[in-house]
Amino acid sequence: MRIKNLLPTIARPAARDDDHPFYSLQRQMNSLFDDFLAGFEAAPRALSAGGFGAFIPSVDVKESDKDFVIRAELPGVEEKDIEVTITGDSVTIKGEKKEEKEDKGKNYYYMERSYGSFNRVIPLAGETDANKASAGFKNGVLNICIPKIQSAKAKGTKVPIKAG
Repeated sequence: MRIKNLLPTIARPAARDDDHPFYSLQRQMNSLFDDFLAGFEAAPRALSAGGFGAFIPSVDVKESDKDFVIRAELPGVEEKDIEVTITGDSVTIKGEKKEEKEDKGKNYYYMERSYGSFNRVIPLAGETDANKASAGFKNGVLNICIPKIQSAKAKGTKVPIKAG
C-alpha cells in the first residue's frame, strides 16, 4: 500500500473537477442520450408543427378482425371544414380551425381570433375497403370506421412438427 493513500485529503494535490469519476459518468450518460435522441425533434409538438399554438388533433386508432376505427378529437372545428381521404393503406384527416371570440362590456372590448390548418396521416396495417367506409362527426369528435378487405385478414396455418 502506498503511503500517499494514507494521507488526508488536504495533503493530496487538488484534482480538477473533470477528473472525478462521477463527472466522467455524467459526460458518458449525456453523450448516450444525445446520440439516442439525435433523430427526434427537440421542440414541442405545437412549435414544430407550424408555429406557436398550432392545432394538432388527438387521434385514437383501434383495429379488430373486421375493421379499423379511428376517433379524432377536433374541438372548435366545424364539419364543413373537415376532409377525410382513405387510400389502401392510410387515412388522411385534413381540416381548418377557425375560431373567433368577442366580448363587449361597458368599459372594454375584447376580440380574439385563431386560425390554423391541420393534416394527420394515419398508416393502416392491411388493405381496407374505402368504398364501405363511414364517418360521423358529433360534439367535436370525428369517428371513422373502415372495414378490412376479406382477403386481407390474416389466416393462421398450423404447421405440424416432426420429431427426430
